[in-house]
Amino acid sequence: MNPNLIQPELYNHQLSEKLTTLQQLFQGLAMPEVEVFESADSYYRMRAEFRIWHDGDEMYYAMFDSNDPRKPIRVDQFPVASKLINKLMPELLDAIKGISVLRHKLFQVDFLTTQTGEALISLLYHKPIDEVWQAASATLYDVFPACHFVGRSRKKKMVLTRDFVLETLTVNGQKYHYQQVENSFTQPNVGISEKMLEWSLDVTKYDSGDLLEMYCGNGNFSIPLARRFNRVVATEISKVSVQSAELNIALNGMKNVNVVKMASEDVSAALNGDTDLPKQLVQAGMESLSPNVVLVDPPRAGLDDATVELVRKVDRILYISCNPETLKNNLQALSTTHKIDRYAVFDQFPYTHHIECGVYLSRI
Repeated sequence: MNPNLIQPELYNHQLSEKLTTLQQLFQGLAMPEVEVFESADSYYRMRAEFRIWHDGDEMYYAMFDSNDPRKPIRVDQFPVASKLINKLMPELLDAIKGISVLRHKLFQVDFLTTQTGEALISLLYHKPIDEVWQAASATLYDVFPACHFVGRSRKKKMVLTRDFVLETLTVNGQKYHYQQVENSFTQPNVGISEKMLEWSLDVTKYDSGDLLEMYCGNGNFSIPLARRFNRVVATEISKVSVQSAELNIALNGMKNVNVVKMASEDVSAALNGDTDLPKQLVQAGMESLSPNVVLVDPPRAGLDDATVELVRKVDRILYISCNPETLKNNLQALSTTHKIDRYAVFDQFPYTHHIECGVYLSRI
């Protein structure tokens, strides 16, 4: 992101341009009236990553414009990041500047914060880190007693206290708790994340029975939706995310959710009858699962052909998309069996061209 494009006074205009682009993209599809969920225009990102630029004795945070990727743009404050990140940014550099082992060949700093005031700071280096670095970094706790620190260099990770934070989301007045692990995927815009969950609960308010979920991440959707369904079987390929999902399920007291570590392609092949049902799916109770709804939240590549064939077998589909282009292609493929009942836009990433969509489909 180019920080020079962050202009809160232009937020509504930029969102309007995104909606116009989406309207043009989805021409030819029978889309219902769009439901628009706006972001806050500042302090909405709970995580941020910055390069560290060294200029003699001076060092500062930097970002880059994709149109001129070799020219650093100095960033002293970043108004889209949380207020806690903006507070920590200058304080951290001031603390590191005077400790040579910490500043030498430091090339990136990642911040992960929560609404509840936790912060995890990752320091990335172009040099090996060792016990000397660990001892020096421990002095940061004198300045930042409420923060957690992780050091990274090539093929090495050092965790000083812990490598995760605990976030709390409030959805329709109900609080849900999530472990969010350093360097793994989490929804960055916490306000929009809460709105996405509320919308998902709203569109499924008349649903019951069982839920099949694919690409479940750390259980972000699985846990609130588990209150709506008898059983939930959720799949995810990332080992770290699966571990977090299992912890989050227990943390929230959900007894009806099972998570399976498996790629969507393998799940689809098994459930389409192309392969035998793997042991992991049998143990999760997939043989007796009768899903009334399937939830998919795929990466930017969208659903592969086998997964499209799988989800079209289920009466209702809840599709969360981070890429409208691949969403359009998947909707065209599903249009022979399903119609779109609800359509929402979630402005997860203001001041960029990125936007998230949600669609809820039912069998024709």
